[in-house]
Amino acid sequence: MSRAPVIRSTLSNGLRLVVQPLPGLPSVGVAVHYDVGFRSELPGRSGFAHLFEHVMFQGSEHVGPADHFRHVQASGGTANGSTHQDYTDFYQVLPASALDRLLFLEADRMRALRLTEETLRTQIAVVKEEIRQSVTDKPYGGFPWTVLPGVLYREFRNAHNGYGSFGDLEAASLEECQAFHETYYTPANAVLTICGNVDPRQALDLADRHFGGIPARPRPAPPFLDEPEPAGEVRGEHRDPHAVLAATALGYRLPDPATSLPRYLSHMVLTQMLTGRDSARLKRHTAHRSGLMTDVSSSCGLFGPLRARSPETLVVLAMHPRTTPVDTVLDVLDTEIAELAANGPTGPELEEGRALASAGTWRGFDNLGVRTRALGTFELLFGAPELVDTLAPRLAAVSADDIRSAAAHLARGRRAVLSLITPTGVHR
Repeated sequence: MSRAPVIRSTLSNGLRLVVQPLPGLPSVGVAVHYDVGFRSELPGRSGFAHLFEHVMFQGSEHVGPADHFRHVQASGGTANGSTHQDYTDFYQVLPASALDRLLFLEADRMRALRLTEETLRTQIAVVKEEIRQSVTDKPYGGFPWTVLPGVLYREFRNAHNGYGSFGDLEAASLEECQAFHETYYTPANAVLTICGNVDPRQALDLADRHFGGIPARPRPAPPFLDEPEPAGEVRGEHRDPHAVLAATALGYRLPDPATSLPRYLSHMVLTQMLTGRDSARLKRHTAHRSGLMTDVSSSCGLFGPLRARSPETLVVLAMHPRTTPVDTVLDVLDTEIAELAANGPTGPELEEGRALASAGTWRGFDNLGVRTRALGTFELLFGAPELVDTLAPRLAAVSADDIRSAAAHLARGRRAVLSLITPTGVHR
C-alpha cells in the first residue's frame, strides 16, 4: 500500500479527524476511537467499558437495534468493535460509495444512543456468556492477559482485567450507562479516522456535516496510571481446571512509548530475536530441540505493540510439560536474555530480527482495516498517526547496542512470574 500524507483536523466541538487518502482502492476504512478503556474503570465497576462496547451497537435515535451491522453489511462492508486498556474503537471497511451512510450511523450513536433497561440486561447476559466461552470454560482462556497484570501491577486500574466480574456487571444500572455515555462518548474524547479511496476535502466536509452539530462537552480527565516498577521478582499462580500442559508467563514493564519510543522499538525487535522464528534464541529450547518447553512466544503489549499508554507489559509465555519445573524454565529464559545483554546479537541475528519486525509491520498496515485502526490508535494515544508509515523504517534501524540495552532491561529481574497450574498438580 503506497505511502500517502496523513491529514489532521479538529472540528469546533473537539472531534479530532485523521484522513489518509489511498487512491486506487475500491474501499474506505472508517474508525472511531473513544478515549475510554478498562483502565478508566473504578473498583466495583470492572467490565463496564467492554459492556458499553456491546451497548453501542443496540441502536440510537434513528437506528434500530443491530441495524448498524445490517446497514454496513447491506453496503458490502464489515463492522466490529473492541475494548482495550485505554480506548474503545469501532471500525468498518466498506465500499467508498457508502461513506456518507456510515458516517451518519457513527454520528447518530455518538449524539443520541438509545439506552433501555431491556437493552442493558440483555447485553449483560451476552457479555457473561462471552466470558464463559472465552475465559472461564476454555482451556487457557484469557491466559495470561487477564491474570498477569494483577501480579505485575498494584494499582487497580492497571491490575484488573477488562472482562470484569459477574457481580460488577450485574450491578450496572441504566443511569450509570447514561452517565458513562455522557462523560466519555463525546466529540472531544474521540478520534474519527477515514482511510482509503476518498478525497480529503470530501472526507472533511462529510465529517463536519454529520459530527459538527453534536454539542461539545468537556473532555474527561485521564485516569492516573503511574506506579513504580516492582523492586524485584513477584510471583503468582493461576489455576486452570481445563488445561493439560503447564504454562509460565513473565511480565516486564516496557519503556513509555510517549517519551522513550526508540527504547520501546528496541524491545519490539528483541522479541523477534527471542521467539520470532524456529531458529530464534528461546525457540531452540522447545520440543524439537531440548524438550524443556513445547512452545514459547514473546510480545510487546497485552494486545500487541503500541496499543496502550504506559505502563504496558512485555510478555513471555512458555508452554511446558508438567514435569518441567518453573525455575528450570526461568533459568533457560534468563540465560539466553543475559547472554544477549552481555554480548549483544550476532550480525545475522540482528538483521533477521529487524527484518521480521519491519516486514511484519509493513505487512500488517497493508490491510486497510488494520491501517485505519492504527491511524486512530496512534493519534489517540500518542498524537502521531504518521507512525503507520514511519514505524517500519525505525524498526529496521535498531542497532546491536539498542538490543543489548533492551535485553539488560529484562535481565534486571524486576518482573512478574505467573504459573498456570493444571488440575493434576502444582509445578515448582
